Amino acid sequence: MAVAIGALLLAIAVPAYQEYVDRSRAAQALSDIGQLDMRIERFAADNFRLPATLAELPGDLPLDPWGRQYAYLRIEGEPPGIRGQVRKDRNLNPINSDFDLYSSGPDGESRPPLTARPSRDDIVRGGNGSFVGPASDF
Repeated sequence: MAVAIGALLLAIAVPAYQEYVDRSRAAQALSDIGQLDMRIERFAADNFRLPATLAELPGDLPLDPWGRQYAYLRIEGEPPGIRGQVRKDRNLNPINSDFDLYSSGPDGESRPPLTARPSRDDIVRGGNGSFVGPASDF
């Protein structure tokens, strides 16, 4: 009987704990993207241009909560060839006109349209910084 009760409690506790971990990782990604956005804007104000890569930013760059680098794509001032890489909403309109900044989320996969299955768990910056959150909410 005690083993059955212990197994039941474990069956309830493990998923609840995993949900807590997932939410805290997403919150960390939101915070990191907000801070990187400010660093990019500060760089642009000081240098009169957006950085070509995140490596141009002063200081250390954080990894996303899943241990991968944040993805960055400068859109403003870039040649037309990058349009296929730009993040897009459900109507296939670009979600930013200055730069894309995102984490590919827990699965580590991403595609330009936010509606693609691999992109739904991404944490994205959209609306030129007016939105930072899960791609599924954009």
